[in-house]
Parts: sequence; C-alpha cells; structure tokens
Amino acid sequence: MKVSVVGCGYVGLVTGMGFVRLGYDVVFVDIDDKKIEMINDARAPIYESGLEELMREFRGKYYATSDYFEAISNSEVTFICVGTPSKKDGSIDLQYVESAARAIGRALKEKDSYHVVVVKSTVLPGTTENTVKPLIEKYSGKKAFEDFGLAMNPEFLREGVALRDFLNPDRIVLGVRDDRTRQILERLYKPIKAPKLFVDIKTAEMIKYASNAFLATKISFANEIGNICKKLGIDSWEVFKGVGLDHRISPHFFRTGIGWGGSCFPKDVKALIRKAEELGEEPLILKAVVEVNEKQPLKLIELLKKHVPKLNGKTVGVLGLAFKPNTDDVRETRAYPIIKKLLEENAKVIAYDPKAMENFRRFYPDVGGKISYATSPGEVLNASDVILIVTEWEEFEGLDYSGKIVIDGRRIRSAEKTAKVYEGVCW
Repeated sequence: MKVSVVGCGYVGLVTGMGFVRLGYDVVFVDIDDKKIEMINDARAPIYESGLEELMREFRGKYYATSDYFEAISNSEVTFICVGTPSKKDGSIDLQYVESAARAIGRALKEKDSYHVVVVKSTVLPGTTENTVKPLIEKYSGKKAFEDFGLAMNPEFLREGVALRDFLNPDRIVLGVRDDRTRQILERLYKPIKAPKLFVDIKTAEMIKYASNAFLATKISFANEIGNICKKLGIDSWEVFKGVGLDHRISPHFFRTGIGWGGSCFPKDVKALIRKAEELGEEPLILKAVVEVNEKQPLKLIELLKKHVPKLNGKTVGVLGLAFKPNTDDVRETRAYPIIKKLLEENAKVIAYDPKAMENFRRFYPDVGGKISYATSPGEVLNASDVILIVTEWEEFEGLDYSGKIVIDGRRIRSAEKTAKVYEGVCW
C-alpha cells in the first residue's frame, strides 16, 4: 500500500516515517521548499530521537514534493497532518487544514480510483465532516463515503519518543463511516499489534481532546498539590509515588514541577474551553487547569528571590529551553515566561539547551535576542552562581553544581546533592 502525508512537522514526518518502517512507500507533501529539500536528502528538519537515522536507513522508500496531484496519484491513502494552532482568543485556527482539503480536492478531481483521506491533525468534533468533507467535495466534484473515503485518526505521539509511540501505541483510534474505508485502514494498520477502536468520526475527534485535557489536568492537579506540599515541607514526589500506586490512578504524569507546554496540551485545552463556551457550557475544571499552569513557572522566580532578592544586573543561568527533553520544540515552553520575567527584573540571562537554542531565538524574538547562549552547560555554570533548571535533559545530571544557588523546576538529582543552595519548586 502507498501512503501520502500532507504536512512535514512533528506529526507528519514521524507518521510518514513510521509507515515507511512498516514497509510502505510514502510521499510527503509540504509547501516549505527547505523541508522538501532536507527530506529528499535524508535529513530531518526537526529533531526527534531516531528519526534521522531511520530516514537514512530507508532512503529511497520515501520522497517529498509540493505537488499534491503527484502525491495523490501515487498513493491510496492520504493523511492530513498539518498544524492547528490557536488564534488569539484560544479558538482553533483551521487555515492549514482548509488549505490542505482544497488542494486534496483538486487532486482527487483528476483521479479515477477510490482514495481515502484521513485527518490526523487535531481538530474539534465536527471539523472533519463539517469543514474538511465539504471542501474536498466542492473541489473534487466527488461524494464522500461513495467516491472517496474520509476518516479521522487522532495521533497520540509524545515528542522525544514519537517513533516508538507510533510503532508501539497503546491504541489506534479510527473514526469512520463507511465499510470500504474501514477495511482499507484495517489493512494499513494490520502490522501494528495494538487495540484498534473503531468509532464514528466525531467521537474520534473528541477522544483526542479528552485525552490531552485529562493529562494536562493530571499535571496541573499534581502541581497544585505540590505547591501545598512545598509550604508544608513535604516532598511531593514521594506523595505521588504513593498516590500513583493506586491502580485506579497510576503514576503517569505526576512529575510535579513547572508545568506543561508543547504543541498539543496548551492549544488543545484552550480550544476545548472555547468550544465549550460556544456551546453554552462553563468548563470550570479546564479553566483552572490552564490557570494553574500559567502561574506555575513563575514559582521558580519566587523561590529565586528568596535567595537573591534583587535581580537587577545579576547574571542568571538557565538550563533548558525546549518544553521537554529529547526535542527541539519550544512551543509554549515554560522557559519563555521564566526568561521574560528575569528580563523584566533587569537580570542578565545566559542559557543553554542541547537542541533548542536556535528555535527559541526564532520563536521568541522579544526575549530570544536579549539573552546570551552558551555552547555547553559548563559555560552556564562558569558564568553564573545562580542557576535555574527548566528542562530535564539527561546531560544536566552529570554536572557538578557545587557553590551554586540552584532553583530546580524538573528535579535534577545531581543538583539536589551538590548545590550550595538548592530549592525544588514542589519539593
């Protein structure tokens, strides 16, 4: 079976290379010429563990193009994996999904055989049938579920281990309406041994939002308890070790710290809040989840000022800029509000991240151009006696923090053991 993937970001590239690993030929589609060139040269335009090695190993089993017709005509199934960012009001921005749907429709107009279009981009319930479907029908002149298939297949990939998640998922959720599309997707995913849940299209869309909203809730809940623990002199990690042993709860996503970021949780929870309000519902829990998360990174600054009350002119070292380790993704990273606050206090900032420094400079020009960047974590330690740990990169565990004031947002044990002054945000 041949597959085409529209959008070569984290989800699209990992999804496509995952299918390549399963033995399928894949055509990637993107409007970014630089991405296309890099993919065709077996170079990953993003950092994801194991991705570039896989691209080199299977070179010749995939290629990238900007030509939708070429991709559609050389595949049987097309996955829409474009971004769905937030608008200023928190609602979902569907411009990339709509653009892809129109282009796919134009290409399908020229194709005689049955073709399945699968939405993998995270979209609110109703989007596939009320936005994507009419656009493809309009530009193709064809009828969904008769002339072409349409389905929804949400992704549950964790950046940093996304390839592993694709090949060894907890479950595969497929929203379908017609038997022909279901049979094609069953055949496509047959090599993956995981539970396959077939539901209607709107339900598949909602499963993704409910999953992300619950995980974000679990983290914010843990951090709220962690803040209470900090005031009581209790180690919240020990608390949640005990809580997590309850089989009804599980220990996952109970790592207290400075909150969640990334490309999924922030935009998805905000979009669900906005949708609920449009429907006349008041999502009190979800609003609290976001509020806790927005306040949490500034706990690091509060703790810092206990030990260094005046930050004016003080050099502060920041270890970690990515929203989590093993990725170069800085979207909604907790490093941004922390560094922004430090600069507002007229502190000087020197930062280091193994993969994300260039992205941070590019995504956050208001602060990214005002800080200095180190070439190693040791350079940060040498430049400052005050260190903030923002991302739990493994290499930070091998450092000697002797003589330093360390305020830790992610629990680096070597800092806890060796720092002159050590404060954990929730422990």
